[in-house]
Amino acid sequence: MNLAGLSLRDLEYITAVAEHLHFGRAAQACGVSQPTLSGQLRKLEEFLGVEIFERSPRGVLVTRRGEEVVAQAKRIISEARRLFEVVRIGAEPLTGTLRLGVISTLGPYLVPFLLKPLRARYPELKLLLTEGHTRVLVRQLEEGELDALLATSPIGDSELVELPLFREELALAVPRDHPLAQVEAVNPDDIPVPELILLAEGHCLRDQALELCPSRLREGSAELQAASLETLRQMIAAGSGVSFMPQLAIQVGALLDDMVAYRRIAGGQHMRDVALFHRPSFGRIRDIRLLRQSIGEILAEQSAVKVHKPGGRARESA
Repeated sequence: MNLAGLSLRDLEYITAVAEHLHFGRAAQACGVSQPTLSGQLRKLEEFLGVEIFERSPRGVLVTRRGEEVVAQAKRIISEARRLFEVVRIGAEPLTGTLRLGVISTLGPYLVPFLLKPLRARYPELKLLLTEGHTRVLVRQLEEGELDALLATSPIGDSELVELPLFREELALAVPRDHPLAQVEAVNPDDIPVPELILLAEGHCLRDQALELCPSRLREGSAELQAASLETLRQMIAAGSGVSFMPQLAIQVGALLDDMVAYRRIAGGQHMRDVALFHRPSFGRIRDIRLLRQSIGEILAEQSAVKVHKPGGRARESA
């Protein structure tokens, strides 16, 4: 087959339609007219000899064979982007655009600590932040849609490189009038499991909560769920129950402090590890490692969390 009949622009059309499942929105995302995009995709399907999309008045679907084409198109586009990354290796560190994913239970609480100091250190760096659930962000990183990811460790079966950043404590958040609000530290056996509120499916903090009380808490046993940490905090303030809250979220969320009490859990084992992840083949590894170093220094200066030493998983108190 002659490769002259295939272009990266065609592959961008494929991935855009697969993402939006709508030719009009895909054309808008690609900056072309819908007839141009639709016509080019028809030619491409004829050239490849495969129907990538199933078209009907009710919408657009990706065919079974089309799913393989879409996956390969994403990989090719990712490798094409690497060409530009390789060219940039000799440029100034942390300049240009860096697409950084941040899990939703971390982004609103960590990013405020970082933006101003990072801008002061690297004025030519443009951070494009994407917030979401771990699974979705990991897939985007693996497929080249993101350059790096801030998430809790571990992230499951993945070939991504992990650079440990810091460890933050998980505290038990209870209403101010709750009996546990009067104690200095909560014994793990005293955690009121029947009152526990979990985050919705997809949040890594939900999985951690299930692991913290494995003998007494099972999937589906919690009657109340929250879509976000802030909703969770408000439910606790309203007296709906108790839950686990990361250290950074406690520091940033001061508005409900008169209604929510945070109590350490005895034993010191209720923690979550946060790391910066990237693809092994990413061309700007030097930038990623420099970003990791900068984040560690910024958090240590502000005594926000316990920061990992650059050499490994050993920790030093910030």
